[in-house]
Formats: sequence, structure tokens, C-alpha cells
Amino acid sequence: MTATIFTESELRAAVARELPGVRADLERLVRIPGIAFDGFDHSHVERSAEAVAELLRDLRLDVKIVRAGGGQPAVIGRRAAPPGAPTVLLYAHHDVQPVGDPTLWESEPFEPTERDGRLYGRGAADDKAGILAHVAALRAFGDDLPVGVVLFIEGEEEFGSDSLEQLLADHRDELAADVIVIADSGNWDVGVPALTTSLRGIVNCFVEVRTGQHAIHSGMFGGAVPDSLTVLSRLLATLHDDAGDVAVDGLLARAAANVDYPEDRLRAEAGLLDGVSFIGTGRLTDRIWHKPALAVLGIDAPPTNAAPNALVPAAKAKLSIRLAPGDDPKKAYAALSAHLERHAPWGAQVTVTLEHDGAPCVIDASGPMFDAARSAFRTAWDGTDPVDMGVGGSIPFIATFQEMFPRAAILVTGVEDPHARAHGPNESLHLGEFARVCLAEALLLANVAEVGVQP
Repeated sequence: MTATIFTESELRAAVARELPGVRADLERLVRIPGIAFDGFDHSHVERSAEAVAELLRDLRLDVKIVRAGGGQPAVIGRRAAPPGAPTVLLYAHHDVQPVGDPTLWESEPFEPTERDGRLYGRGAADDKAGILAHVAALRAFGDDLPVGVVLFIEGEEEFGSDSLEQLLADHRDELAADVIVIADSGNWDVGVPALTTSLRGIVNCFVEVRTGQHAIHSGMFGGAVPDSLTVLSRLLATLHDDAGDVAVDGLLARAAANVDYPEDRLRAEAGLLDGVSFIGTGRLTDRIWHKPALAVLGIDAPPTNAAPNALVPAAKAKLSIRLAPGDDPKKAYAALSAHLERHAPWGAQVTVTLEHDGAPCVIDASGPMFDAARSAFRTAWDGTDPVDMGVGGSIPFIATFQEMFPRAAILVTGVEDPHARAHGPNESLHLGEFARVCLAEALLLANVAEVGVQP
């Protein structure tokens, strides 16, 4: 049987027809607080997986919920390709970040709320809209899908994807595809689509410094005995030079980007206060895409309102390095550990412990499948050319997909825009952009079918 060939206007009309139902399903998903982090009720992650599975069953896919080891549930839905047509794997994740301080939200995090053309709620953008973009494209085609599809909806991406590699290995044959669409990134701006072609890696670790066996009187011993908080402060200050560049030897930096951020735009998107300057040197896109970044995420210390007049014997900080594409997480962790041990002041004892790491990636975005994607984006955004962009954040499993499916073209797309505030309070989805993303994915599937299976 030959698949029906849809025109652009027919696909536009089909996607527009499906959008109200798609939005309603997105709102139902957003109401499920599926957080895979330790300490949260994981029954909600199970509910989220079941809700996703039901969406895929309604598309008449062969659906199953899978897990590996003690990991959270993922959902796989499949439909075989028409004879001679390629197969496309569509990835997204159904778990979400914790909400953080609920008082910082302007509306309930798990009650989707529209304001000024944006849908607010935890997971509304990252990444439940990614799931519904896939669903919208498939609903537009109905039973006349021009390609085979495999939907792989992960359940613990926000918690580190610890079981993902085993899941991919266990279901490798089922997940094999000619094209992999990973809908977990974003676009260059509202009104400007993008393909993500590089992402930084990550190393998160803890550094603990110890100066004594127990707390001691700050008056009786201060001036001769160092306290651990001062030691930690001095040690953390060695991680950057005076310009704000990372000062850890052995970390890689890549060549310059071919696009730059306007300073006023980055300042506004970051919410940088007046008078606060950027750190580092080089083009802004190099600093946030292609050079290492190192941040102090937290410090264990007595709270100021309960701190006694005592010298603290031990202090601990959580550090995060974002690695330039091409760097190696294991080597980066070794370099950071060596730096911290070498620069500890006054002979303080230093212990460095790895929390987790993830590889960076670079994608060669050339070839007919990438041309098919760019054409789809250009049409969906009414003639606006997509930008090839880097991302300062990390999606370590993309390197795993590259390793396991080396012949597949990997297209990293997404629904977010610079104002989505993913992972933060008041996360939101731009509804107009979401409509374009849904149309772009439908057009992409049609274009991939025309390209066919590549040798």
C-alpha cells in the first residue's frame, strides 16, 4: 500500500484541527507531578507513564512501558514503516524538575495557566510539550503515516538518565531508526527556529574541606586556627581568574561560534541586575556554548540566624562544570580534583567526590535529513531560516544515541524559547511557537519520507 501524500496546506489544516485536543492533553500531563528525584512520590511518575502510554495507544501504536534496573518507567510506541520508507525515532521525556520554592511561582506549578499567550506550569515546556509535539504530528497524518515511527518517552531525564543506556541496549532493535528527533532543546528566539548542533558536557561534584576535629570558640582560637568556611571561600576563589574565565588547567575550549548573542538580549533573558557585568572573555556564544563554565551550586554551612561564635571544622560545596564540546568528563573531573587539592590554603584537608557526569556532543548537521529538517522549519516559520546553535546545557544521552545508532541522523529540536524558564519558577510554553513546532514536525516527517532510506 502506498502512503497518502499530503500537501503543505493539507498538513497545515490537519495540525490546526488537532491543536485544541493536543493542548488539552498537554494540560492533563502538566497536572501530573512526575518528579523522578529521590524523596518524591514516584507513583506520580508511574501515572505520567500510563498517561503517555494511553496517548500513544490512541494513535494505534504498539505500546509498552519499560524500565531497566531500578529506573523509572519509559514508554515505547511503534508503528512499522510503509514498504521502502525510513523509520523515525521521536524522543521526549515525561518526568519534570522539582518546583523549588513554590512562593516564587505566580500560579500553581501543576495547574496549567495561560497568561499573555504562554502556558505556565512545571513541564509545560520541558518536556511534556515535546511529547505532545510528536503526538500532534502523528495525529495530523492519522492512519496515513508516510514513515515508520518509534516513540521513546523517557521517565528520568531530569534525574540524570541513569538507566537510559541499559534501556537502549535492551531495546536496541526496537529503537533502530534512520532519523532520531530529540525534542528536548529549544529555538533561537520567538519567531526564529533552530537546530541544536552542540551541547556542553557536565561534571557535578562535592568538595569538602576540613581544618579541625570539632568546632571551637572563635575568640579563644581565632587568629591562629583557620576555620573551614574561610578556607572553602579562598579555595573556591581560585576557580576563576580576575576576568571570570575558568582557571582550572586541563579543560578544553573550542573554536569560535558563527553567531553571537546581543548583549542586551542575554542580559534581559538572564535577569542580570543593572551594573552587574558578564564574566569571562570572548564572544558571548563562546562563553555559554564552547568554553567551560564552573559554578558553585550550594554550600553546607550553619545558617546565619543560628550560627554560634565558633570556628567551623568542616565545610562542603557542590560544584558544577559545563564542559566544552569535545572534552572528556573523566579527564575534566581529574583536572578539577587536582586543582582543588593543589590550591587548598593552610594545609586544609580536601576531599572531592563525584556526583555524576555526562559527555558533551557535536553533531555534523549536514546531509539530506538535516536539509529536510531545515526545509520543514523554514516553511513552518513562514520563510525564516533556522539557526544552527549550540546549547550551554547538557543532554549527555545524545552521545549515547550517537554511539549506539551511528548511522542515524540525529536532529536535536525543541519547543523552548529564551523566555521559557525551564527548571526555574514560572516555566512556560509560548503557544504560538508550539503550534509552529507541531507543524514543523509534521512537515519533517513528510520530507523525510520523500528523502527515503539513505545508504
